[in-house]
Amino acid sequence: MRNPSQVGAAVIGSGFIGTVHIEALRRLGVQVHGLLGSSPERAAARAEQLGVPRGYASLSELLADDRVEIVHVTSPNHLHHDQVRDVLAAGRHVICEKPLAMTSEESADLVRLASDSGRIAALNFNIRFYPLNQHARELVAAGSLGDVRLVTGRYFQDWLLHETDWNWRLEPDRGGALRAVGDIGSHWLDLMTFITGRRVTSVMADLATFISTRRQPSGPVETFSTERAGETVERAIETEDTATILLRFEGGARGSVAISQLSPGRKNSLQYEVDGSEAATAWDSEQPDQLWIGHRDRPNEILIRNPALMGPAAAAAAALPAGHVEGFADTFRSLFRAIYADVAEGAPAADPAYPTFADGHDEMLVGDAVARSAREGRWVDVERSA
Repeated sequence: MRNPSQVGAAVIGSGFIGTVHIEALRRLGVQVHGLLGSSPERAAARAEQLGVPRGYASLSELLADDRVEIVHVTSPNHLHHDQVRDVLAAGRHVICEKPLAMTSEESADLVRLASDSGRIAALNFNIRFYPLNQHARELVAAGSLGDVRLVTGRYFQDWLLHETDWNWRLEPDRGGALRAVGDIGSHWLDLMTFITGRRVTSVMADLATFISTRRQPSGPVETFSTERAGETVERAIETEDTATILLRFEGGARGSVAISQLSPGRKNSLQYEVDGSEAATAWDSEQPDQLWIGHRDRPNEILIRNPALMGPAAAAAAALPAGHVEGFADTFRSLFRAIYADVAEGAPAADPAYPTFADGHDEMLVGDAVARSAREGRWVDVERSA
């Protein structure tokens, strides 16, 4: 197998997440040959700031670089479909940020194109790769919790709390019809499917937009930026600030999740609890090295992340020994390491250890059901082809 340092990569997107991708790739020794930004000038400036050799002027220029075997797509959502389509058509492997596309029709198209191409087509559901989430999945699969009965949790942030907070995700034509659910809710839903091994089958959703009008700055705004531009324009908001969703899972389990992008003080708090017939487990992304394990007839436990005490998949996702906290940026390194193992082989494994376009498409289908349920005020089944 080739070493990751022998693989050439390029990144589309020069913002917050694109930068995280580049830094994680460097930790693996991957050669990042260049990046593509929203303009040639933006690409050149960010490439210089990040120490990347080249800022590409266009996607065609990126794809003409024969050194690039895999492309990371971290651009705004409305660009994913066309960019990924072109990357696959050029015979390159691809890692795409979530959501995979703007609609489930587009995501289904990308699943088909990826399958026909034979290339690796991965999705960045990185939260799976906190080591203790890998361990939680292994606990469920081993039957340590018994039958899964109840799955509950939340994903709260506060970065869009004020009417002056702005980001392209607020614009439906760039971010999609679902905002909080599509942006962060998809992470929670995918994680619960991953840990429990059960897909969501139906939903009852309530969506709310508390800030119906916002002040859009005249210039660009970086994600999570606290800078306020002087000149703004008033914009009506059509996407949800919060969501509360009841869930039914395969196998009969029930669940609920609350999603918010305007919860004061919550910077990036994903929490879940999985209750089984024998035990329960719970985790919080703001305390990522601790996994709570609950019991009825003996003391509860708190497992501190320790490769020596976790299952094989969890140990493989850990890069540091016990007592050395691993966080958000580390999940990208662990995810990319799993993906690049297949890149080194030249083709996806029969059962990839990482999320694929099929996983991304499934979350788009769940999102369709959430949107329809909110519109119609009733339970809606997730529509999957046989």
